[in-house]
Amino acid sequence: MSTQRTIQSIYTDGACTGNPGPGGWGVVVYFNDGSIHEMGDASSHTTNNKMEMQAAIAALQFLHASAQTQPITLHTDSEYLINCITKWVKGWKKKGWKKADGKPVQNQDLLEILDELNTHQVNWQHVRGHSGNIGNERCDVIARSFASGKIPSLQQLSPASLYKSLSSDSELNVAKISESHANSTIINKTIQENSTSASYITVMEPSTAHTAAITEEQAPEMRVEQLRNLVETLHIADEIAEKGYLITSSELADLMDVHASAVTSRGDQWRWRNWIVSRVRREGNQILWELERGDRLDGENEE
Repeated sequence: MSTQRTIQSIYTDGACTGNPGPGGWGVVVYFNDGSIHEMGDASSHTTNNKMEMQAAIAALQFLHASAQTQPITLHTDSEYLINCITKWVKGWKKKGWKKADGKPVQNQDLLEILDELNTHQVNWQHVRGHSGNIGNERCDVIARSFASGKIPSLQQLSPASLYKSLSSDSELNVAKISESHANSTIINKTIQENSTSASYITVMEPSTAHTAAITEEQAPEMRVEQLRNLVETLHIADEIAEKGYLITSSELADLMDVHASAVTSRGDQWRWRNWIVSRVRREGNQILWELERGDRLDGENEE
């Protein structure tokens, strides 16, 4: 008799280039038997917060479709998302979806869906982004790949393999899982403009596959082109540092190819590749950053 497969944890993440701009989201579902199920999708014009929410919606839909009753932990690096769903949403609903200042709550449509899907079964857990957490890093790769117009290779369990172990009522559960996949795509198309539906490509891969698999599958010419782009990016960073230019958080995030939140959450001074990144000042709603060559500073300190 086989052990019943249950969902242990789910990781979600969203990405957006430009904010607003092209975006993507990713979900990684971990089961107790070591198997993994990944999902993701893209939108041509969206925001980072919308993608964070869309990822969570897809995750909760998948959980509901599984008919699982055991609690699970949902991990996200978006404190905004966690605060919205666990703290603020009740007050917003009571006030007719108005904030304390009387202004309408942003992304009400997505929040209503999240609020309906959320239950006490879900433990919302914040994980610091870009800190080496495997689940978070993998979600980030999926989300950023979709945001950049690429379709990543996803580890996916077929509905057949899912319903056999998740429910004794096979026909009912496979219908739920298929419906969940369909609903997620419908929500994408309804809420996001010109959404590309590439979420549920059935690609079976060994559970030991990791984020490097995407790079390994690329042709050598593509990898060389990526290296050229990297060198160009490093040259740009060097010029910014040499000429003392100050850049905004969003510009720095574009340079580093990360979320803007990953920049602002790192503190006032930190190291990125060859540079020391320092927060200089705030102008309006923008934080300005300065780059200095860290290796040169290290050499000066040694002298």
